[in-house]
Amino acid sequence: MPALMFGTIKNKLGETLDYTFHEGSANCRDLLIIGHGVTGNKDRPFVVALADAVSVSGINVIRFSFAGNGDSDGEFRDCTISKEVDDLQAVLSVVEEKNYRAIYAGHSMGAAVGVLTAAKDSRIKFLISLAGMVSTEKFYDTEFGEETPDTGCMWEEPDYPLSSAFKNDLKDIHSTAPQAAQIRVPWLLVHGTADDVVLIDDSQEAHSLATGLKKFVEIEGANHVFSEDGQKPMIEAVIGWLQSNID
Repeated sequence: MPALMFGTIKNKLGETLDYTFHEGSANCRDLLIIGHGVTGNKDRPFVVALADAVSVSGINVIRFSFAGNGDSDGEFRDCTISKEVDDLQAVLSVVEEKNYRAIYAGHSMGAAVGVLTAAKDSRIKFLISLAGMVSTEKFYDTEFGEETPDTGCMWEEPDYPLSSAFKNDLKDIHSTAPQAAQIRVPWLLVHGTADDVVLIDDSQEAHSLATGLKKFVEIEGANHVFSEDGQKPMIEAVIGWLQSNID
């Protein structure tokens, strides 16, 4: 099956979203969509490793870069959670057209995108949050509160300008807790105990609010991007949960 079997995927602004497809078993109609976090892209090592492992287990995978990130069209300074919700819905539309059942796994800010989307879009049938961000305003204040929007940058990286649009969106959302309480689909939350970017408290809060079938996995010593010893248990948790919940 061709790597671009879904053709060109564009968001509602006409920006092309870069993606890679990993084929699973021939008869599988389930597809895992993987979305990354802030300043990330679809080619982060743990995202690629997860996609490879899930496809080997038999489930199809798309990993994609939100607009303004990686090789997708758009400007990074225009990136917001709300805009990325639109990007995810564009991907969901093409997945639906191909008659796949959609599973979404989001990392960090990409997990916030997943919660906001799944709360209103029934096309997401299973939800996975990896080091998921819940308290968006708190995240902004903690990580970027001393920077000046539109002049400063994120984590002193010139390639990632800090915009007023990003700041205002995170503060307007404030928290995804209200949407977490609306999640009815099966939901896996995975978080490392050594995450100092998005604290494990966020996943604990979301898990406590969810009312559907849910599971929370803490990975001892894992950091925000599940590097080193954190990657294998994260992948095992995801695959094990998928195999237990997907018919």
